[in-house]
Amino acid sequence: MSQHLLLILLSLLFILLNPISASPIIQKFKEAPQFYNAADCPIIDPGDDEDDVAAKPIFCSRRAVHVAMTLDAAYIRGSVAAVLSVLQHSSCPENIVFHFVASASADASSLRSTVSASFPYLDFTVYVFNVSTVSRLISSSIRSALDCPLNYARSYLADLLPPCVRRVVYLDSDLILVDDIAKLAATDLGRDSVLAAPEYCNANFTSYFTSAFWSNPTLSLTFVDRKACYFNTGVMVIDLSRWREGAYTARIEEWMAMQKRIRIYQLGSLPPFLLVFAGLIKPVNHRWNQHGLGGDNFRGLCRDLHPGPVSLLHWSGKGKPWARLDAGRPCPLDALWSPYDLLQTPFALDS
Repeated sequence: MSQHLLLILLSLLFILLNPISASPIIQKFKEAPQFYNAADCPIIDPGDDEDDVAAKPIFCSRRAVHVAMTLDAAYIRGSVAAVLSVLQHSSCPENIVFHFVASASADASSLRSTVSASFPYLDFTVYVFNVSTVSRLISSSIRSALDCPLNYARSYLADLLPPCVRRVVYLDSDLILVDDIAKLAATDLGRDSVLAAPEYCNANFTSYFTSAFWSNPTLSLTFVDRKACYFNTGVMVIDLSRWREGAYTARIEEWMAMQKRIRIYQLGSLPPFLLVFAGLIKPVNHRWNQHGLGGDNFRGLCRDLHPGPVSLLHWSGKGKPWARLDAGRPCPLDALWSPYDLLQTPFALDS
């Protein structure tokens, strides 16, 4: 057998024995310290509906703070940092339960093990999101990362989480909190608001939709009776009971289907939320989403904080703090994210 043929056969054997995975390698993280409740924290009790109570009462308790986040290998480093920041700044960290959503194509077992290794005391569940339903509705946007089906999981939380979970704080994976999340979770939604988030009425709202939308005599009337303002969907307080009653997932899907027929927006999962909720949400203080720290969707340049107090820093945009730190080109504010980074580097010494 020729040497050339032997090399080909050995190469094929290597490929067969070592298949290339489409998912990034799961990183290793250090174990976070355990955080304890203050003396005046409420005692967690079972939910009202005994049929809905999970193995632990906290998963259905109205006294618990329910946090929803997506979970995937690409953003796991940001997710771990976000969880640490939430726990570290909470007065009642033992009263927080996390509801993670992972794509059906992801290795949910590895993701679950990663979270458990860093937070062995954490109360959390990983829900599998079948992306086939939303994949057929996704239209290409200005940045490929925005087209990931998992970005649309926030529209399906009411279906993924058990009915006993009536209110949830949704958080993106590229942020950290520096304040008690219980304050945000306690936002008064009034008598009929479905969600709350910081509004930015000085933003150019018309820019989020195309000329085809605004020139259409029917579509352009969508916001006629609303004072529509931009809001960022990376931080939201959602009343899941009202969401379910109003069938808001179907309303969002209707706009996504419209986008398939007529290109009415350029961004990913944000515009359908604006079409359904802009002008109808409960405004939250801007301190709860100092967003845009990742720069724009094209270059990800450094940005400063908005004026005013800060409770949450959000690296929305193209630039992520962990990527810029690894590249040796961090922005000044990335130093505020770094203390929450639990990545176990190859050269780190055990403490």
